[in-house]
Amino acid sequence: MQLVNIGFGNIVSGNRIVAIVSPESAPIKRIMQDARENGTAIDATYGRKTRAVLIMDSGHVIFSAVQPETVAARFAKEGKESLALDEKI
Repeated sequence: MQLVNIGFGNIVSGNRIVAIVSPESAPIKRIMQDARENGTAIDATYGRKTRAVLIMDSGHVIFSAVQPETVAARFAKEGKESLALDEKI
């Protein structure tokens, strides 16, 4: 299982992430609002501005205060580290 730090010590399963997007576009804002109304939104911003939105395969939408590029870089870094660990085993 691959875990990804999305900021402030919050960690999500990288295997369950479908998309990491910016919250600036109207369609993403609608997805965020729908998730809030349906109870599938998870706010991990600690009161800060939402800078990345993670869409999960379970239908949950996670808000992060970390830039999408940063989350993606952490995701890629964790993937490389887990591959290296698998090769050693």
